[in-house]
Amino acid sequence: MKHLLCLQFFLILSSFANSQQHSPVREGATPLLISDQFEFTEGPASDKQGNVYFTDQPNNRILKWNASTDSISVFMENSGRANGLFFDNDENLWACADENFQLWKISPDKEVSVVLDGYENKAFNGPNDLWMDEKGGFYFTDPYYQREYWERKSPEMEKRKVYYLSPDHKAVTPVAEGFVLPNGIIGSSKDQVLYVSDVSKEKVYKYQIQDNGTLTDKELFADMGSDGMTLDNEGNVYLTGDGVTIFDKNGNKIDHIQIDKDWTANVTFGGANEDILFITASDAVYKLPMRTHGIRWNH
Repeated sequence: MKHLLCLQFFLILSSFANSQQHSPVREGATPLLISDQFEFTEGPASDKQGNVYFTDQPNNRILKWNASTDSISVFMENSGRANGLFFDNDENLWACADENFQLWKISPDKEVSVVLDGYENKAFNGPNDLWMDEKGGFYFTDPYYQREYWERKSPEMEKRKVYYLSPDHKAVTPVAEGFVLPNGIIGSSKDQVLYVSDVSKEKVYKYQIQDNGTLTDKELFADMGSDGMTLDNEGNVYLTGDGVTIFDKNGNKIDHIQIDKDWTANVTFGGANEDILFITASDAVYKLPMRTHGIRWNH
């Protein structure tokens, strides 16, 4: 019995040591508060310089964190109640603008183009999060969260799906369904994989991306939901909600970042070397130095 207890203790210690050894967080680093002067932060997206744009949806604005000065400024007011954001290769900022159930493209000069507002003559439920593949096509989630600023009280579409906008931005196609509330989405063009969270089911699923943009080989990746998600260069997947939980590419939990807020909504990599984890949580945003880096700009 004594030897069995010793073996169990050794296995626990080994598991803990192995987890810490492979943690992508820089040794000794802890989340640093940048600001808590918001109502609810979401949708962080980094540009080529490592600056991070994020939304304060209740206040209907997009803000910018300057990576070199560690300062925050307002990028756009009246932002369509933008939620998820993503930069394309031409520095246009794409936004899930769910005030009118639309997908926006915002130019560097802040000119807004409504790219999508529905499918098959029905309004979207409310685009929530998006990710662009290497061809310039966009995957986005379309759950239904009843907003107080909507006049409608029910969705026009029965199902909540993931859609794919073709690289020429002329065709949109449903590519995944069977969700209760599809929310966070992130992918890797290198590995041809896409992760989608179903918050209500408390599941994250993994798909294989095909050449035509369709998704196959759905499999359960993690038994927890996630609001927003990101990936690093080692293939680790970052899920949010109760702080930030990090899984390796095989679905093994390797670390948890505690955030002193009720809800952690989203996360991305920013900074000049794309090695700063930028975290949006309730009324605040944080930064955390990492051992790894993002995969969007730092190849």
